[in-house]
Amino acid sequence: MGWLLRRVVFGIAPVLAIGVLSTTAFADEAKPSLSQQLANPIANLTSVPIQYNALFGGGRDGKAMASVLDIQPVIPFRLNDDWNLITRTILPVTSVDGLFSGRGDVSGLADTQMSLFLSPQEVGPGGLIWGVGAVVNLPTATDPLLGTNKWGAGPSAVALVQKGSWTVGLLANQMWTFDGNDINKSFIQPWVTYQLQDGWSVSATSQTSYDWTARQWTVPLNVGVAKLVSFGQQPVQFQFGGIYMLSAPDGAPRWGLQTTVTFLFPKGS
Repeated sequence: MGWLLRRVVFGIAPVLAIGVLSTTAFADEAKPSLSQQLANPIANLTSVPIQYNALFGGGRDGKAMASVLDIQPVIPFRLNDDWNLITRTILPVTSVDGLFSGRGDVSGLADTQMSLFLSPQEVGPGGLIWGVGAVVNLPTATDPLLGTNKWGAGPSAVALVQKGSWTVGLLANQMWTFDGNDINKSFIQPWVTYQLQDGWSVSATSQTSYDWTARQWTVPLNVGVAKLVSFGQQPVQFQFGGIYMLSAPDGAPRWGLQTTVTFLFPKGS
């Protein structure tokens, strides 16, 4: 599986380069609309992000590595004239080399997380966009070292404001297991995105978590640049960025690189 992940990332990298440098025709009036929707995690837009994270500097000697390929479909459902239901699923395909004592390469699926957000169709006062719902942990890990093998759930909420070229938001959830204290974790993700011209954007975020059982913070800082292009009638966003761990458990990777290819399916296309 580790070999497969390395092949995947080497396959994505040339596509990323081609996409970012591409000058394929894309309707100018569609760029700002799609770019703004991409910066909104509960937009009424079907998308399939495929994100690869290469993480380095782990283990006692700083040589351990981890590779995570996240498949993250986002599917909105129109409930009525007032409300949408947005589903966000993260399916991680993981390969870890040297992080676990006595084990070499550990590869397979990790636990899957699904979030459901109920969000009003109309923007609120001051441009507030919000959604509330639940997050569910599905025990899909193929190795005990890659997941909890436990069902879990908890509340989730997101709020953001989009003004001009800026998007500023915060997503948070709390996860517990159903039959024990194996998962008691809070997740907080602030982010800011600035839209540039010609489909370019820059962003910064932190997918921060706190494990209440281990009393341990994990605080990564992610900074990236993205480009929205089109291949024929198919809009695609390519993103590349870096990851630096401001705080992490002992032995965890300290830095990394991230690439994301997001396929977009706007309504009416």
